[in-house]
Amino acid sequence: MALLVGGGPAAAAPGFQTRPNGVRVAVDPGQVRWMDGDTAEIHWSRSDVETVRVLGIDTAELFGRRQYGPPRGALDPRGAEGRGFARGTFAIARRVELQRAAGLDRYGRSLGYFYLEGRNYSVLVLEAGLARETISRFGDNGFPREAAEVMNAARHRPAARARPRPN
Repeated sequence: MALLVGGGPAAAAPGFQTRPNGVRVAVDPGQVRWMDGDTAEIHWSRSDVETVRVLGIDTAELFGRRQYGPPRGALDPRGAEGRGFARGTFAIARRVELQRAAGLDRYGRSLGYFYLEGRNYSVLVLEAGLARETISRFGDNGFPREAAEVMNAARHRPAARARPRPN
């Protein structure tokens, strides 16, 4: 049950979450800005912005990577589709909650699951075929029930539209 803190020797040591964790907290959907399909910023106030890396999934980056996809800096249509899905689902949700893990990732971002009307956002993205699961690589991050739900959705989802990474 490893935390999503991977990285090599250059990775910074992960920190501990100082915000409420392990419980669901209400989030105003209008305060959420999506960077791509698996990373969001919550603007709690002008001076308090929290970046959240969604647990259980990996979506295409908004702008190309060097390893695969479009050239670095070019808009990746799959990344735009993932961000569009996130924006759309949050735009119609009346109730949004965030459940944070106890640790931060190597970039200092919160790790957590979003829930829209009680449904796990990670599962919704997998069901839409816009993500790959990351539980098998990074573990359950202290959320075994949620991880099992994500893994079940991954087994029954349409093939992700994200290009597989080369070995």
